[in-house]
Order: sequence, then C-alpha cells, then structure tokens
Amino acid sequence: MATELHFGRAAGKLHIGQPTLSELIRRLERELGTPLFTRTTRRVALTGAGAELLARSRTIFDDVAAATAAVKRVASGEAGTVRVGITPPAAPVLAPYLREVFAAQAPQVTVCLEPMWLPRLSRAVAAGDIDVAITCGIIPEPAGVAGEVFAAEPLLAGLRPGHRLAGRASVSLAELAQEVLGRPRESLFPAWALSQRQALERAGLQPPSVELIDADLAATRWLDQPDVGWIMLIPSLARAHTATVIKPVDPLQLVPFTLQWNPDRAQSTAVTRFVHTALTADLPPGWLTQPGHLRHQAGTAGKPQTPSRTRGLRRKPHSPPG
Repeated sequence: MATELHFGRAAGKLHIGQPTLSELIRRLERELGTPLFTRTTRRVALTGAGAELLARSRTIFDDVAAATAAVKRVASGEAGTVRVGITPPAAPVLAPYLREVFAAQAPQVTVCLEPMWLPRLSRAVAAGDIDVAITCGIIPEPAGVAGEVFAAEPLLAGLRPGHRLAGRASVSLAELAQEVLGRPRESLFPAWALSQRQALERAGLQPPSVELIDADLAATRWLDQPDVGWIMLIPSLARAHTATVIKPVDPLQLVPFTLQWNPDRAQSTAVTRFVHTALTADLPPGWLTQPGHLRHQAGTAGKPQTPSRTRGLRRKPHSPPG
C-alpha cells in the first residue's frame, strides 16, 4: 500500500479484498496510535509517520532476506565455521593443506585450526568443543566419535654427519636398534611420542633411549646432545634440519595420521563437507593414503600420493555422506 498509494491496486497485488486491506491498515494505525496515510476522494499519501515506518520496514525486510539467505547457506554447507583441532605434527603441512583444498570448494566457510595436545584433543572432539580432530598416530575413538586413519608419511631416520650409516641410501631400524634414540618429551609432544612408540612396536624393537632436551618439535638441536645417536623424523619435520643426515627407513615404515569427528555434535553441514573433502582429496606430495581414505587402493600403501583427476570413491563404514 505504501508503494502503490492506491487501495484497489494494492489489494490486487496482495490478493485480498479492498475492504480487508482497509481494515488491516486501520488496525495497524490504532496499534501505532497515529495515521499512516492521508486519504481524500482523489488521492492517498503517506504521512510523516507512514514514511518513517516504510523506511524502517524496508531495512527490516532486507535484513530478514539476508538472514534467510545466510541460514540457507549454512544449512547447505556453503557457509559456516569448522573448528579443526590439530596436534603439532599435523600443523606444518597436512592441516594447512586440507584447509586450502577445502577453501577452494567452500570459500564462504571459515576453517579454524586450533593447536592442541593429544589428551585435550580427544576430550574436545568427544565434547563437541571442536568439530574435527587431526593427529598423528592411531588413537582410540571415544564414545560417539567416528574416526579414520586416512593419511601417512614415511618414517625417516636422522643421523649424525659422521655416523657409520651416513653414506647409505637408506637404513633399517634394526641396524640402529643398539644405538641411543633421542625421543621427544611426552609432556611436550604426546602425539609425536605416541607415533614413535607405535613405529618401534611395529618394528619389534626397543632401542635404548633418552629424552631430548630440545623443546622444538623438529628437534633441530638434537646434535648438541652427545649421548643421542639418532632420532626419528617425518618429511614434514625433516625440512627444518640443516646438519642432520636424513635417511629413509627400509623396509618402509609409515607414520599414520588419524581424523576424528563427532557426527552427533556437528554444528553445521560444513563439518560434513570438510570431513568428506579430507577423506577424498589428493594428499600433499609425498604423503600416502591409508585405508580410511576413500580413494585408497589396496597395494598402494607404499606409493607416495601424486595429484590425480581420478574420482572413483568407495565408502568406508565411518565415512560422512558425500
């Protein structure tokens, strides 16, 4: 009515009778305590109060339309926030890589990477304080939490420059079994310490070990500890080293990475989209898919990931809907 300024035309656009429209306007004027229109036999015009209400109503309608569109984007996973908790070994390469891949697919979704120690990470994903957890190592799944071991990096051995095996193309863990291993401090890097223990357990070895003094995850100053003979690394951490002689382990040993999420506490469809992206995307160069990755193929565990356009997916029991 405020735009048409004609009762007949306005009623027609609203698909109601003219008497009904007139009654609705009179009710609104009574509720507001002021006339909204001046009426004569020849014309209808807005009063000052009517013009003010029209301007404010347009703002409200615009806000409602914007809010409706925003809600629909969140509901469809096109917008929103995904909170991803990560342990330190996932921070240099894997987590930022997945965020970048997801940003290309869902540019209006904000992915917040939250560094956490492993004990807090497990509690946070179970409680819904984070939406997704990514860590190295194989970890238990709390009640209500789904998880997949989806990616891995090759285990490397870090040697001193004058080490007897420094000239070799690769080394076996068995050849280092009697030498002192420098292990990360459990209190500082529990996830990385767990991954190293699991690697030694898979190899069936228990080398003598001492705790590293270095408080850096990559342990770039381990050579300053004369009692340490070697350390374990992965490529994500090895690139920070300049003096360490780094050798691949033969036979191949992998350091797996686990992704967990809580389907019942997911705050938006964007969480499901992020999980699906993480479990289907090409991994960073040199990384390997694991059985929890939807594009993993049996017999390729020892072959580093290279970019591919193949999109043949197979679903795992915990996989989110695609």
